[in-house]
Amino acid sequence: MVLIASAPTFSHGVHPADQKARSATEPIGRMPFVREYSVPLRQHIGAASEPIVAVGDIVQRGQLIAKRASFVSTNQHAPVTGRVKAIETRPHPSGVSVRAIVIESDPFSSQQMGASGPRSDQALADSVSDAGIVGMGGAAFPAHVKLSVPEGRTVDTLLMNGCECEPYLTCDHRIMLEHPTAVLEGTAMIQTALGAKASVIGVEQNKSDAADVLRAASKGSVSVAQVAVKYPQGAEKMLIKAVLGREVPVGKLPLDVGVVVHNVGTAFAVHEAVRLGKPLIERVVTVSGPAVSQPRNLWVPIGTPICDLLAFVGLDQLDQYIVISGGPMMGQAQKNLQAPVVKGMSGILVFPAAHQATKEYPCIRCGRCLDACPMFLNPTRLWLLTRNRDIEALNQHHVQACFECGSCSYVCPSHIPLVHAIRMGKKLVREAQV
Repeated sequence: MVLIASAPTFSHGVHPADQKARSATEPIGRMPFVREYSVPLRQHIGAASEPIVAVGDIVQRGQLIAKRASFVSTNQHAPVTGRVKAIETRPHPSGVSVRAIVIESDPFSSQQMGASGPRSDQALADSVSDAGIVGMGGAAFPAHVKLSVPEGRTVDTLLMNGCECEPYLTCDHRIMLEHPTAVLEGTAMIQTALGAKASVIGVEQNKSDAADVLRAASKGSVSVAQVAVKYPQGAEKMLIKAVLGREVPVGKLPLDVGVVVHNVGTAFAVHEAVRLGKPLIERVVTVSGPAVSQPRNLWVPIGTPICDLLAFVGLDQLDQYIVISGGPMMGQAQKNLQAPVVKGMSGILVFPAAHQATKEYPCIRCGRCLDACPMFLNPTRLWLLTRNRDIEALNQHHVQACFECGSCSYVCPSHIPLVHAIRMGKKLVREAQV
């Protein structure tokens, strides 16, 4: 693989080792059904979904079990055929407990397909809403919202994110390689719905095979732009800068510069919903990390307990490991492995317990965090302002502009948890505004 030094990118950022080689070469496998599933009513940005089933109901795989509660919310569907065992508070990957619909699977059922036929007779935003699709890159923002362009606004470019810049994660890479036509058809549907004149798929250079496959399958209908391998290249504002040369102002959205960004996994899910009538009841999850002997990508039903997923890849005695949902830069350590796989979970990474955080030392004012921050913030200053609970100064230094990529913490020689402090600072600001 040859990387071109002059490939487009953004200013600042970091270069962690990508750790993708082993799982990137394995075809996507399938996680078998397990005994019990927990489908959280809040696994997306926005209002929690509202159950429309009751304890004791028999549900079929793909059946609607909870409706979106507002415009910024999403539907939930049964990931498996079985019986509703409970609707109660259960562990969630976020670290808090939320209400969930618990389904006991029927091991003898033959109704495990979850597809109901094409939905081409309705608007795309309605199909996407019905199917419960969220952004598959990790943010889990309800996808139908980004398909609804506000009156008086226009979108000239749809930018599809195929960067997958987090180390270890390769689920998007495998989807692009194995399902290029579905990704391209989903992209075309989204472009039409937005009324955009052009669509571009941004792919990092370490996935040049995926870029080649997409170019061959698109036959010129969609542009494929290869960008430099750098973190966080897949962040919306960074990708827009690298591919289109446009700067999204602080406090503004991509829509303000005529762009909408979706993930390639979202395009695949859109294709599945429209062409097959299949709601979002499973997703590809990368299972990797130093403690995993055979890293791989798997189709995993939503609601599968993380502990069952790890048992399937041969890991037991889980108290000996650190388990992270998502990537190592922005992911979250899991304290309860009964928490389920959710729609926005792109990976499960497992590290030996020896990878515990090192001791924190005083700041040496080296400035590395300033050089790393892609938003040109001062992470050390924000850390100090958070410690002092100086809300006015936090606002003045644009704490809300931080999207918590973790680049500052990654480069800090004193091992200060900068991104964690900034996250707390943002919380202080939000609470002060209530």
